[in-house]
Amino acid sequence: MNTIVSPAVADATPHRIRIFTPGRIAAWVALATMLVITLAPLWMVVKTALMQSANLYTESAQILPSEPTLANFKRVLGFMTADESRALGGSGAEINFLRALGNSLLFTAIIVVTQVSFAAMAAYAFARLRFPGRNVLFALFVGSMMVPGVVTFIPNFILIKDLGLLNTMVGMVAPFCLMQGFSVFFLRQFFLSIPRDLEEAALLDGASYTYIFTHVVLPLSITPLATIAMLTGINMWNEFFWPFLVAKDEAQQVLPVALQSFKSQTAQGQPDWTGLMAATAITVMPTILLLVVLGRRVVESVQFSGGK
Repeated sequence: MNTIVSPAVADATPHRIRIFTPGRIAAWVALATMLVITLAPLWMVVKTALMQSANLYTESAQILPSEPTLANFKRVLGFMTADESRALGGSGAEINFLRALGNSLLFTAIIVVTQVSFAAMAAYAFARLRFPGRNVLFALFVGSMMVPGVVTFIPNFILIKDLGLLNTMVGMVAPFCLMQGFSVFFLRQFFLSIPRDLEEAALLDGASYTYIFTHVVLPLSITPLATIAMLTGINMWNEFFWPFLVAKDEAQQVLPVALQSFKSQTAQGQPDWTGLMAATAITVMPTILLLVVLGRRVVESVQFSGGK
């Protein structure tokens, strides 16, 4: 008796065989291994932040803390006094991470808004407007990406000091507010891909270049603008050296500088690991959330602009 095999089953069988080939299994194993290696340090940070200080060394080999607690987060956010912190095994360092978190948010937001705005305007000018020296100026912008940032630290510091802007938010954000070479290059490549017919139709209707830029080009460029905003935001969120140089005052400290200060205030001679890891978890959490929510869009946008 002959068995009739439906076309769906006949098509599914070879597909299932292709899924479980040795090559695919080896690839999945390699990916899983790299994923574990990548996430292991982050998990160690979170686990240590949830541990009690007394159990730090006795439970160091365990995957999960036996008695998880949020007390370390309360300590570093300023919800406990120094005496209460010492009673829990902390160093008693008085660093207000809640204020540092607010400073980091303000520092990052100002730079993202100004830098994306200026970069978008410059990129549109390089993509659409005709003026003498346009190609030379754009080449200089692209070439500026090869200049190491550390070269400009000393002249920028002298300028900020002469202007009396040390220990101020203006002094911290000033060197980063203008457009960066990569942002201008990235957005220009995307603006070149927008059909000229849309802009020419608007010009025939009497629209100015400013109106076309704000009402036609920008609404079509939400994804690359969000990509630049996210990349700039992550860089500025992790910026340490410049805020450390110009903002010694504790009231102006951003999170990376506050972490360094917290680590240096070790009355017992060794770092307060549980508090330090709790502060570190607070610092990296916004970056991880941004990558989880917008990571795929960033990769697609970079691939699209990179192919132009």
